[in-house]
Amino acid sequence: MAPRDSAEPLPPLSPQARVWPGKMVAMGALAGFWVLSLITYGYLCWGRDLEEEGSLRAQVEERPEAGTAVTSQPHLIFILADDQGFRDVGYHGSEIKTPTLDKLAAEGVKLENYYVQPICTPSRSQFITGKYQIHTGLQHSIIRPTQPNCLPLDNATLPQKLKEVGYSTHMVGKWHLGFYRRDCMPTKRGFDTFFGSLLGSGDYYTHYKCDSPGVCGYDLYENDNAAWDYDNGIYSTQMYTQRVQQILASHDPTKPLFLYVAYQAVHSPLQAPGRYFEHYRSIININRRRYAAMLSCLDEAIHNVTLALKRYGFYNNSIIIYSSDNGGQPTAGGSNWPLRGSKGTYWEGGIRAVGFVHSPLLKNKGTVCKELVHITDWYPTLISLAEGQIDEDIQLDGYDIWETISEGLRSPRVDILHNIDPIYTKAKNGSWAAGYGIWNTAIQSAIRVQHWKLLTGNPGYSDWVPPQAFSNLGPNRWHNERITLSTGKSIWLFNITADPYERVDLSSRYPGIVKKLLRRLSQFNKTAVPVRYPPKDPRSNPRLNGGVWGPWYKEENKKKKTNKTKAKKLQKKSKARTRKQRAARSSTKCHPRVTTG
Repeated sequence: MAPRDSAEPLPPLSPQARVWPGKMVAMGALAGFWVLSLITYGYLCWGRDLEEEGSLRAQVEERPEAGTAVTSQPHLIFILADDQGFRDVGYHGSEIKTPTLDKLAAEGVKLENYYVQPICTPSRSQFITGKYQIHTGLQHSIIRPTQPNCLPLDNATLPQKLKEVGYSTHMVGKWHLGFYRRDCMPTKRGFDTFFGSLLGSGDYYTHYKCDSPGVCGYDLYENDNAAWDYDNGIYSTQMYTQRVQQILASHDPTKPLFLYVAYQAVHSPLQAPGRYFEHYRSIININRRRYAAMLSCLDEAIHNVTLALKRYGFYNNSIIIYSSDNGGQPTAGGSNWPLRGSKGTYWEGGIRAVGFVHSPLLKNKGTVCKELVHITDWYPTLISLAEGQIDEDIQLDGYDIWETISEGLRSPRVDILHNIDPIYTKAKNGSWAAGYGIWNTAIQSAIRVQHWKLLTGNPGYSDWVPPQAFSNLGPNRWHNERITLSTGKSIWLFNITADPYERVDLSSRYPGIVKKLLRRLSQFNKTAVPVRYPPKDPRSNPRLNGGVWGPWYKEENKKKKTNKTKAKKLQKKSKARTRKQRAARSSTKCHPRVTTG
């Protein structure tokens, strides 16, 4: 477990440092305009496929859930959405209807100070290991399809730890933690079964993905083999839900279950079945409309998963955790309003996520948790709930936060290292001098300590994109609140509690706080492992692997190469030895005298 930081009290945000009145008035007017637009368009009636839902409800009523669970270990259901924006849930004020998510969150605990990473691979790796990116070597970008790279094999994963205490472990959906060799596959990292995709994105119906021209392949797997039998045009959100229902139908609810459901939605490409568009014809922007349809389909899928948990006797002893993997991408229909920035950035819009816990086992239901929670915290929390053990020699960055969520106690977490990326594009004006000789501010990094957040380097796209910015041509720059970074700027400080929208930079006002957070960054950096980001391998092309994305690094080839290398070394040694022997023999022979006249 990460050591608790005995942080010194940090000075509160002064009244002068709060958001300026003029800006508050502007924000109020903007919010008023948004509310008025909602009233104008109206909340359209929301309905599902009534025959389908009626049938499922009837089945639930016909087969009541078993009253008593034999196992004291709870069933753990972790649902991860892809690229869902902070605003893109009904209870955050979205025009997109999410009745299932709203209901589950309202009856559970909403996590309103919850953080993930700004892109796919980092969030998934931190969830499954309980470690920051700097401690797995995955601190730069994502794992690309053509890279010989994966989650390091020396990290004990969450499903591996749960299997140690008797859990059946199943994964459905998007992996995105590398696959270049078979040891990297989900079934080799602790999952009893896997059904889903290995890459970061792909077509929702055909399950094909092109990484670049001529580098295309099929990406749907059943355990360790391509699932060609499922190449029948089923939309992935629905297909994954069907698989979850099958797992629940075949598993004994008296035995503990870990189910990791990583939906592809709502990541691009923007695709959805036609009937989900019916309620969003009033949305002018085509990307936003498609995104809304995709999210509605996802909401219905989670409704059906919940019904299946009840139908097959799991629900009363289950803990359902819902999370997005990163912020939304406005150019692909997502919205993080009123937060700053987007997916791929370290502004709040990239890392502050939709999240909640729903469970009959919660002590305080229907509450809001504003304590600091990070995606690394699920690893120790779930292992503890499962009555498992964490080895003392494993240095985790996550904390057990179950009492914080269930009982409303203070979070053991006081800081979050959002990341340190030493090879990301350096800020032109960053320097050691700007970092008071403590830190090179050209390096992209971000850290949170108590109320304070510090960013250095190039944090990424920093606009605020309000809801009305979504014109038919995409987010309209005329409606965005654009920020031109000052010349020489490479460091920012915000009091996130007082200023969650990151509008007032306090770095020049509180240099002492800046120095304190820079020292904390430096301490973290001393524990970092080298970055794992190898160049692409041409052998990864699906053309060379039967048209399928999958492991291409053959262990037997490695052994052959190793043997060849050894043979060559032995051959060289043998030749060298022969030359020495010849030289020794020749030195013992008589040499003719050379006479000079």
